[in-house]
Amino acid sequence: MRRPVVRKLSVLAVSAAVVSVGAAAPPAPRTAPVEKVPVAVGYGGAVSSVDADASAAGIEVLRKGGNAVDAAVATAAALGVTEPYSAGLGGGGYFVFYDAKSRTVRTIDGRETAPLSADENLFVENGKPVPFAEAVTSGLSVGTPGTPATWGTALRSWGSKPLRTLLEPAERLARDGFTVDATFRAQTASNEARFRNFPDTVKLFLPGGELPVVGSTLTNGDLAATYDELGRKGVDALYRGKLAKDIVDTVNEPPVDPDSGYHARPGDLSLKDLAAYRTKQQAPSRTTYRGLGVYSMAPSSSGGTTVGEALNMLELSDLSRKRTSDAQYLHRFIEASRIAFADRGRWVGDPAFEDVPAKELLSQRYADSRACLIKDDAVLTSPVAPGDPRKPAACATGGTAAPTTYEGDSTTHLTTADRWGNVVSYTLTIEQTGGSGITVPGRGFLLNNELTDFSFAPANPAVHDPNLPGPGKRPRSSMAPTIVLDEHGRPVVALGSPGGATIITTVLQTLTGFLDRGLPLVDAIAAPRASQRNAAQTELEPGLYDDSALRKRLQDIGHSFRPNPEIGATTGVQRLPNGKWLAAAETTRRGGGSAMVVWPVR
Repeated sequence: MRRPVVRKLSVLAVSAAVVSVGAAAPPAPRTAPVEKVPVAVGYGGAVSSVDADASAAGIEVLRKGGNAVDAAVATAAALGVTEPYSAGLGGGGYFVFYDAKSRTVRTIDGRETAPLSADENLFVENGKPVPFAEAVTSGLSVGTPGTPATWGTALRSWGSKPLRTLLEPAERLARDGFTVDATFRAQTASNEARFRNFPDTVKLFLPGGELPVVGSTLTNGDLAATYDELGRKGVDALYRGKLAKDIVDTVNEPPVDPDSGYHARPGDLSLKDLAAYRTKQQAPSRTTYRGLGVYSMAPSSSGGTTVGEALNMLELSDLSRKRTSDAQYLHRFIEASRIAFADRGRWVGDPAFEDVPAKELLSQRYADSRACLIKDDAVLTSPVAPGDPRKPAACATGGTAAPTTYEGDSTTHLTTADRWGNVVSYTLTIEQTGGSGITVPGRGFLLNNELTDFSFAPANPAVHDPNLPGPGKRPRSSMAPTIVLDEHGRPVVALGSPGGATIITTVLQTLTGFLDRGLPLVDAIAAPRASQRNAAQTELEPGLYDDSALRKRLQDIGHSFRPNPEIGATTGVQRLPNGKWLAAAETTRRGGGSAMVVWPVR
């Protein structure tokens, strides 16, 4: 991974022209790959994603009169081609929509669900938790996909174009191919050993049995055909009929290479599970920060409540660069994250199964009772005990602590805006990079391993764990697609990130970098990151870890650190005056992101 850097960038005009694609190409470089640019300014709408082909698909839709919702679906479908290890038809996610006409924010919970046969012992065998490494690459880890249903719900509710039209750019991209870059090859290499257990995965992602070559063209005719089928029949085709049966058969009898010697635990997914799947349209999480409205995902995601609680604690501090040093800022950010994660672990799960006090977690009264634990000259010891948001007690420390459970670090995020002022912030995933590693034969997509986001057993037997499996239950997520509105209900910025539990700290740090530290959005995204998740050590990217003077100042008051080469991969859009949009993406993480606008200006 290349080291993230902070640098000032001039605003670059981005060509919104979509590369024309002809007949199917041989495995050779395409003549005109779409250029990746991390920042773009202009009119007519904007798209930001990790991939240039995907952003171009969204821009194509906007240029043809589609709205932000249409563009989000088109971009997500294209990411299923070019970022298949992070997202796709076999996964799920959370969709946050700002409606410019009503100036309201609405959300879709498209999280995967456990089979209806599951109970809290889903990952327990002979009285012990299944080894995590074995659960990850198995049918047992696969939840009912929510991504196609999310697209259907979004388009029925707020879209303006038919699904078939919106899938056309992705279908073309899958059929004719995309150019393999260094990130895609590296992600394939890191999954090669487990991919080789499944012949259909090898056929798709290891052409000729070898790692794909950087600069070569990778095609996916099976996925093109699947998109064509969904375009003709609608997303219900994935939840009923032949495609649904293919998914169920794959989960329950993983198609393993008999010569590999690998035993993939079977799942227990049924046609009833797929037919019963429903997205949830629900109110967003909401808090106020510096007079702005911060909207994100309510549970089953913990993203909105945890980012919101941390913001509420930080609101008591002036975090501006004029009044607060980098060390002071990072200290307060780290401590607020530590406390918010303690409360997340105790209180947040699927609200259909758990009594989640989301409103109380986001109250300023509760934040004040927790913020008083933060001292300028000392560090809290993790794991910090949770508080009780229903009975706030100032600086209370008498509860029982539980460690933060593991969560995979893949996923992808996209943001879109249109000429009418509508905005989408959408995070989608198949869980860890490569998901379960299992491809649905003949269908061209990987299945998720999202159920490993459940706690296999209580993190601390003495503390209630709201994230144990259950029938049809949604595993807790950290995804935090976020939209910030001004006092008049107009967008200020929208953003989000992949990264498992580091999503929460990434979104929090990017927001405070932009809103408090005064960084341009692209620089707030590029800034080196820290991530504290109620653990003994805080993870630092090289840009912070290698700053020995800054690190020493923090260590002197008790902080402990370990390096992490890369945290998150943010995309965002910012509303500018006079109908202009700024799109911003990563400068280096995951090989750099792709920001585009419909009509660029300098």
